[in-house]
Order: sequence, then C-alpha cells, then structure tokens
Amino acid sequence: MISIDLKGISKFVPQATLDEYTKKAENGLDTVLGGKGAGNDFLGWVNLPSEIDENTINSCNSIADKWKGFVDVVVMVGIGGSYLGAKAVIEALGHAFNLSKKEGCPQILYAGNNISEDYAAELLDYLSMRKFAIVVISKSGTTTEPAIAFRLLKNDLEKRFGKRAAKERIVAITDKSKGALHTLATQEGYETFVIPDNVGGRFSVLTPVGLLPIAIAGFDIKALVEGACEMQKNCAVKAAGNPAIEYAAARNAVHAQKKDVEILVNFNPKLQYFGEWWKQLYGESEGKDGKGIFPASVNFTTDLHSMGQFIQDGTRMMFETSVLVDNAKNEVKIEEDLQNLDGLNFLAGKRVEEINKMAQIGTRLAHIDGGVPNIEVHIEKLDEQNLGELIYFFEIACGISGYMLGVNPFNQPGVEAYKKNMFALLNKPGYEKESEEIKKRL
Repeated sequence: MISIDLKGISKFVPQATLDEYTKKAENGLDTVLGGKGAGNDFLGWVNLPSEIDENTINSCNSIADKWKGFVDVVVMVGIGGSYLGAKAVIEALGHAFNLSKKEGCPQILYAGNNISEDYAAELLDYLSMRKFAIVVISKSGTTTEPAIAFRLLKNDLEKRFGKRAAKERIVAITDKSKGALHTLATQEGYETFVIPDNVGGRFSVLTPVGLLPIAIAGFDIKALVEGACEMQKNCAVKAAGNPAIEYAAARNAVHAQKKDVEILVNFNPKLQYFGEWWKQLYGESEGKDGKGIFPASVNFTTDLHSMGQFIQDGTRMMFETSVLVDNAKNEVKIEEDLQNLDGLNFLAGKRVEEINKMAQIGTRLAHIDGGVPNIEVHIEKLDEQNLGELIYFFEIACGISGYMLGVNPFNQPGVEAYKKNMFALLNKPGYEKESEEIKKRL
C-alpha cells in the first residue's frame, strides 16, 4: 500500500498552512468525484479501474497469447499518453537487460513518438530480419507522428506478408465510431479496441491503450487493475491517510513557498520511464493559464553526479518528490576483498540495496539542508499490484491538484500551437492563410 512521508517539508511549511491546503485538497477531491469542475466530460478514468470487465482483460490476453511465438517484435505506435504509460509499466516490470519483456514474449518497441528520419530508417532496418506486428493507438488516426509511423510500418508489413496476412498482425486502438483509424480498421478488418470518449490520453494507461501492450509483454494486467481498484477505494474518502489528498496538499503548500519546479526522484532505474509518464500527466494537466508546477525527473544516484550540484546549491526554486521502493526484488551482497584497494571492505556482507537506501537518506538530508523540500511516496515493491496503485494515486492526485491551482486539468490547448505552425509550413490543404502569415515571419 502507498504511504506518504511529509517530514521533509516540515522545515518549509508550517503545520497550520499544511492543514489549510489539506482542506483545499479535500474540496478538490469533491470536485473530481462530483464531476462539478472544468473538463468534467473527461472524468471517465475516475471510476475506470472498478469498471474494467473480465472481457476486456481476456481480450487483451487473447491477443498476447496469439502473438506469443508468432512474432518476435510488437511495435507500439503512439505518442504521449498513447505509449508512455505502457512503457513505464513494462520498463518497471521487465528484466533490465532482456529488452524490457518477459521470457518468451515478443519484444516491445515504440514508434510514432517522434519524426526522426534516422529513427524510422533504423527501426525498419531492425524489423527487416524479424517477424513483427503492430499495435497502433490513436483516437483520430491523423495525429502526425503516429500517422507517419503507421503508414511506414503498415506498408512494410503488407509488402512482406501481403494485405491478408498483414491484417492478422495489426491491432488498432481507436475511437468507437469515427476517425480515420476507425474507418481504416473497419475497411481492412483489423481487430479493434476502443479508447473511451471520456478518457484523455494521459489518463488512458488502464484502458486497452496500456493494458494490451503490457499483456503482450507478458505481465499480469488483472493484478495491475486490482491494484488500481484498491487505490480507487482508498482515494475516494476524505479521511486521514488518503495519500492523494496528502500529496496534492503538500505539493501545493510547497509551491506557495515559491517552489515552482517539482522533481520526481527515483533510486531504482526501472522507474525512469515512470518519471516520463508522470511528467506528461502533470505537465499537460497543470501547465496552462500562466500557472502550474513545472515537472522534471531524475534518476538517483546516477544524476547526483550531474544534476546533484544544481539541486544542492542552485536557484532555490524546486522541491523533490521521491518514489521509493521499500523491498528490492533481488539480493546481491558485497564480498570482502583481500587487497581492499578500493577501501570498501567496511561494506562487506551488506546488500547493495542497503547501501542504496543509505544513499537515499543521505541525499534527502543534504537536499533539505540545502533548501529543497522533500516529499516521499513509498510503495512496497515493484510488481503489477503496486504499480496499479501508483498509477491511480498519481492520476487522482493530479485531478485534485489541478483544481487547487484553478485550471482545467483535462484539456491541453497549448499542444495545438506547434501543429498549426508545422501544417502551415508544410502547406497542408486548409492552412493557406496561416502559411502566408508564417512565411512573412521567416
């Protein structure tokens, strides 16, 4: 079960102030659960864990079983929330040196999250010697990055296997009734999963958007959903120990002390992509109307040798939220060395994780002394149950926190600006006026 430790902010936030923000967070929870706030047509994720039925889980596992041994690689085509949540879970659960998959399952690769020609060429080159399949994720089917990648991959698949065989290797996750991808999937006969209309991309990891790739990689999506269900229950009540209220209150109370940057810290490299998912969730939800807490992430102790100096002594604009795994999956002990040239015999007999935990405590104390407030989020271990809890916890806390900041947490108007400029520069039909205007600026 997730627990929150707020001792690391007590030096910066008086208890009376934290109590005030706790009441604001409780009001934010009421707004989320009551569907009373801005963007309330995108609240389908709130009750999603308890609404996921066996049929959805079985359908995802059925595709996973069909492709196991049939293909070597599954390319997941999507951008933002259409791939980050799944990648975060797969990276956290997978073997660090076995290409992020479970033994005997297809390797999961990612496309459609950039427009790099070198990336596309090297991906096609890698796939040329392997049997592969595609999971393409897009509500519209016209988002530029995934649409380009899917066109390239689909054409390659059809050239190698023919259209009839290719359709057995393509699954579309898209809108239930409209859009270019829905139309294509219907015409070609692709197996299809639906993205709920009331669930935005960054909140979609517990829909087939995330569940299908995670199942294909060989992990237990039923346990993932059960963890999310447990957290849904715990976060639905305004009571002491609700971790979402505690976290939302703490981060906003610290933010009020002119700390405008939140760094998500891990001491386990398996959580690197969890930080990437979290950055999109909070950045896209809160960063609008001239408001928001800027989300960043670091991997400790690695980044203590690069970012550590700035965090310790740089501009005092930040606070840290550390996601800590209490129990390691494996056990490795330091052995004694006769020469002891490295001077490490004082560690002989200790587990590597014990040393890691002392590094974590030492870092927290040093950063607090340096003026960096610290929030700790503890999970028991890295497994499907705990990751399901962590996902839902951060989602519900994000909704609460967005309302506390006074923004609509569920829209993303700023994302469209670069697209309009890009389409104008590429002379896309319908953008003639914008094209003329932008050319005058160049």
